[in-house]
Amino acid sequence: MGISPTFRPARRTALTGIAALSLAVAGFTAAPAQAQPDNNAAPSASASHPYRHGAVPLRGHRSSNAATAANNLNYGGGNGNPSIGVTTGPEKVYLVFWGSQWGTSGTDANGNTTLSGDPNGMAPRLQQLFKGIGAGNELWSGVMTQYCEGIAKGAQTCPSNAAHVAYPTGGALAGVWVDTSAAAPSSATGNQIGAEAVTASGHFGHTSAAANRNNQYVIVSPTGTNPDGFNTPSGSFCAWHDYTGDTTLTGGAVSSPYGEMAFTNLPYVTDAGSGCGQNFVNAGSAGTLDGATIVEGHEYAETITDQNPAGGWTDSTGYENGDKCAWVSSGQGASANVNFATGSFAMQSTWSNDFNSGAGGCEMSHPIVGGTTGNTVTVTNPASQAGTTGNAVRLQIAATDSASGQTLTYSATGLPAGLSISASGLITGTPTTAGTSSVTVTAKDTTGASGSATFGWTVSTPGGGGITNGGFETGSLSGWTATGVAAASTAAKHTGSYGAMLGSTNPSTTSSVSQTFTAPTGSSKVGFWYDVTCPDTVTYDWATATLKDNTTGTTATVLAKTCTSGLGWKSATGSITPGHSYTLTLTNVDDNYPGDPTYTYYDDVTVS
Repeated sequence: MGISPTFRPARRTALTGIAALSLAVAGFTAAPAQAQPDNNAAPSASASHPYRHGAVPLRGHRSSNAATAANNLNYGGGNGNPSIGVTTGPEKVYLVFWGSQWGTSGTDANGNTTLSGDPNGMAPRLQQLFKGIGAGNELWSGVMTQYCEGIAKGAQTCPSNAAHVAYPTGGALAGVWVDTSAAAPSSATGNQIGAEAVTASGHFGHTSAAANRNNQYVIVSPTGTNPDGFNTPSGSFCAWHDYTGDTTLTGGAVSSPYGEMAFTNLPYVTDAGSGCGQNFVNAGSAGTLDGATIVEGHEYAETITDQNPAGGWTDSTGYENGDKCAWVSSGQGASANVNFATGSFAMQSTWSNDFNSGAGGCEMSHPIVGGTTGNTVTVTNPASQAGTTGNAVRLQIAATDSASGQTLTYSATGLPAGLSISASGLITGTPTTAGTSSVTVTAKDTTGASGSATFGWTVSTPGGGGITNGGFETGSLSGWTATGVAAASTAAKHTGSYGAMLGSTNPSTTSSVSQTFTAPTGSSKVGFWYDVTCPDTVTYDWATATLKDNTTGTTATVLAKTCTSGLGWKSATGSITPGHSYTLTLTNVDDNYPGDPTYTYYDDVTVS
């Protein structure tokens, strides 16, 4: 749920805010709020919309809570199609900055995306937060790992062999997209917000329910907008989370070709000032973004413990783990600065059923289930694979677990058509389609700990031909001829671990990579993905790509001169004739003018 003055316990959750003062800040009035001495009081039936599982404006600063086991969290039995209770794989948070109002993109010293339409710097702050969550064995995330799924509905404890909430080892941030293709609505409906999550899923290449199983899409609206009535009399919340299959969303359930997915409505929190937590922990300018990290931390914690509300963990009144500890200002579980590997962030505590010998209470830290530092599963990367259509494959994936006596179960995404992986990690089958895939194999133990490895897999048609190292997964430009400033880079990846970066964050001139290949039998096109950062105009700087048919002597433009910024990854294709020789040239042009360097990422070059 969320944090609001009053809210109805229900299937979606929202974080509400700070008393009558908060409501005035938000632009509406209400009866004077009464301070809540504990977190177990039943919520009012006059609440905001039932789907708003999230953060709501503060109703008086709560002091330490009185706990009773009767109001511990209970497992809801799962929800959705397929039925999901909690996030059991590595948590993957995708930050989506929605709308042209965000302006132009840049990059700060930490590699975070910055935006000209972000007056308080909320975008880089959120990126740093999610880079830190799960890094360095921090224990704020440990509180959530005690919860699980696949147990009896109504249970309040989890056996060790249940599928627990995973620990987000290495950081929870999985991707950032600035969608400036159109202006974000001034007051988007819940359905529109969920639809943007579906668009983001496609943008990131997650085109199946399995690919979205452990993902959450945080849809961040720009300043001055009121998504679902935020900061208005009808929307007494700071944020909320839900899933696309919820039929009670304003506008109805969201149609998704990629399966159901979890998403968060995160408004520009600082527009509500202290009503949504500004300066709740830190004074002055140091506390401007307190609310942003408290509120989004609340939503993240509730999403992974109740991914498809209310199939996960809620108490008898409908509160989730964040609601029960929202806006605690003193005593046990009080909001405070939490040190992550990436900095110090104002955060709230979350509910722990096993606190105080099972009486329950709010905790800021907790041993990771499976050990103080958690189990570590390491998958041995088999390196890039190659094969041909019609020839059988047999590849055994190996992994190790830091905990003894664990049974590992394997899964994979991105396998070439015709291949599959067994639970024991054996990949078999016969490839049916030529092309290059980015394969991620995951091994998971019985405590929920998991590890992954990603590698490229190129399938060619017998008789030769096709692109070499089209995914740049060798970590180099092998197979390509480079000019100017060009390199394989982890920053340039669309999928896998590497892509090609042409140009630089410093002024440069013309850079390119090219490759000559023979179009295999049965092929009809060559394709690639590109992401341009061009703060200049197409008169001076651009990205382009050409395809020369060496057999006929003709040249086609696959990518016309393009100068855009912040639009994310796009694809382009060109037609080819089997048996012909071609030279594909990918180019970035920068006029070497100080202050506006242009560079382009290219990845996943395939022939199919």
